[in-house]
Amino acid sequence: MIGRTLSSYFFRRYLATFGQFFVGICLIAYLVDFTEFSRVKSSLPEFTVQAALLISALRVPIIMQTAVPFIVLFAAIASLLALNRRYELVVARSAGVSAWQFLAPICVASLMIGLLAILVFNPLAARALSFSQELESAFGGASPSRFGREQIPWLRQRLDDGSMIVGARKTAQNGLMLTGAMFMKIDNAGSIVERVDAQRAELSDGKWHMETVVRYRPGEGTRKFDTYEIESTLRPEFLEERMAFPETVPIYELPRKMQVAWSFGLSGREYAMHFHSMVALPILLVAMTLIAATVSMRFVRMGQSASMILGGVVAGFLLYVMTVLAKSFGTAGFVPPVVAAWAPVIVAMFFGVTFLLYREDG
Repeated sequence: MIGRTLSSYFFRRYLATFGQFFVGICLIAYLVDFTEFSRVKSSLPEFTVQAALLISALRVPIIMQTAVPFIVLFAAIASLLALNRRYELVVARSAGVSAWQFLAPICVASLMIGLLAILVFNPLAARALSFSQELESAFGGASPSRFGREQIPWLRQRLDDGSMIVGARKTAQNGLMLTGAMFMKIDNAGSIVERVDAQRAELSDGKWHMETVVRYRPGEGTRKFDTYEIESTLRPEFLEERMAFPETVPIYELPRKMQVAWSFGLSGREYAMHFHSMVALPILLVAMTLIAATVSMRFVRMGQSASMILGGVVAGFLLYVMTVLAKSFGTAGFVPPVVAAWAPVIVAMFFGVTFLLYREDG
């Protein structure tokens, strides 16, 4: 068996490399997001550098949550290549340590990173993204947010004398706050009797509370209001299920969200897909580690590092493409979400284990 000291050494070396990659990519993501956000919003009167810095900082956690599998892949490749170049793996092998034994602490570290990502980092990222959407709702402009859906669904609420069509350009607070909102009242005969456009609308106490409003009624023309209210029959729970982004919901609340969506007759597939994808993340990180091992375990001779790194990146990219395609199929309802989330992970695990068994054990 591998000694505790050697196992701890591999464990700490891998975690240190992962931390360096994580911090570096975090800074790059922050700078890129801030630059892009400033480019799009800098011409608006509400824009300030301080607000842009804060919004970008709040969106970085959700970006890093998406990038964690690739960070694990790159960190594992870098760690194993460094151990190879310094002949540490060669010495370990000559002492009778098998590949499975010195890969075990690295796989355990990846599993711990995955558990930390879904149990601690995911709730923080979800809350931060929700808060950033709320701050971003104060900005005008027609460009949709890069996080969540690009189009907001239209809703219909029933009234005593007809119905009301509700739409918006952006949402925040899980659908309870609308930016660029439009309300169109239709009578029982099917005629439009009122249209209200609001820069901002928030649902509370059974009413839509609006700011910077333009109202049009046939025969009365257009009128402007600083504030305006409209009665609403839409329940906040329904709005949250219909318009909230799964990324803004912590993993602890996703099962309840799925149950509530089903109670309203909604499919809840997006919540289910996101939940199972997060649950599968720790095993996905272990699979990424095994994929990194398949291209980093051989003794490195001069000029071979580049081809090894390229092979690992290509393999990780193919796994990511498979994961995204499976997630799309699960969200669309072509396959059950649990199958769509776990199938690429299981395939990647089988590939890594089979390749290592063939190389190490014949």
